[in-house]
Amino acid sequence: SVLKQLAATADVFVQNFRPGVVERLGIGEPDIRKVSPKVIYMSMSGWGEHGPLAQKPVYDPVIQALSGLTTIQAGSDDARPRLIRTILPDKLTAVVASQAITAALLTRERTGKGQHVRLSMLDAVLNFLWASDMGGQTYVDQPVSNQAAASFIDLIYETRDGYMTVSTMGNKEWLALSRAFERPDLLEDPRFKTPQLRDQNVNERLALVQEELKTKTTTKWLEIFEKEEVPAAPALTRQEVIEHPQVMASEILLEYDHPVAGRLRQTRTAARFEGTPPELPQGAPRLGEHNTQILIELGLSEDEIIELRECGAIGDETYPE
Repeated sequence: SVLKQLAATADVFVQNFRPGVVERLGIGEPDIRKVSPKVIYMSMSGWGEHGPLAQKPVYDPVIQALSGLTTIQAGSDDARPRLIRTILPDKLTAVVASQAITAALLTRERTGKGQHVRLSMLDAVLNFLWASDMGGQTYVDQPVSNQAAASFIDLIYETRDGYMTVSTMGNKEWLALSRAFERPDLLEDPRFKTPQLRDQNVNERLALVQEELKTKTTTKWLEIFEKEEVPAAPALTRQEVIEHPQVMASEILLEYDHPVAGRLRQTRTAARFEGTPPELPQGAPRLGEHNTQILIELGLSEDEIIELRECGAIGDETYPE
């Protein structure tokens, strides 16, 4: 009853139970729309509402594996699949959900009608992978049975004292790289004279770049590459990232005091809004911190709020131990 009172005041209702759960709880899309006819009802799940896996549990690594992301990360169908060491499907699904909700709100603004939006983690990841990482599956009449890596060499190179990446996509960058290496002979090497040839001989090209980069420190190479306008960057540790001059200049990182955790560092929103700058982060609220305030706004009495707390429907206004 209280949840439906909250829903009646909401623009958006989001649930991420497995299919069928909200219907059993009496808070499915038709139930919520009765109290909020124009609501945007967002249903999020791991696999979607239909299919053999619809009722199966899911975590980020499970989606990485079944979506092909681990094979893409390995580089070849024959290589050992590798997880991406961040929860990309989880985060990506949240980003897609926010985009979808925003689009649905805009549609409601124009038409006056709410709608039910459905999103699965699997769909979000597959949409993300197409077509840059699924090129071999794009052309239906040209099936690819086994996909090999474009190169056995990674684009992270070892220097005398660390690691870095260097990108030479076109002729301009290749000319600049040959100057940086003081290797004019590369311009006449029949293996590398055109972008097509450099692509065909990618392993030889990258091996050559690696041997050159081992001769100097990362800092020295960055100085040379900056002068010659070769796109390059050091491979930073996480601590080095937050201390990098470009990161500091962007002011993406903010610090603030949390009442329990102490001094914290977080990022601001990535996008900068000229007219509506975001507020500084204040830290997550305590468990149940705003329960009383919100329930009073809904018109509940003190006795009703106490009853909800005693039956476990709402949490205590404390930090978890």
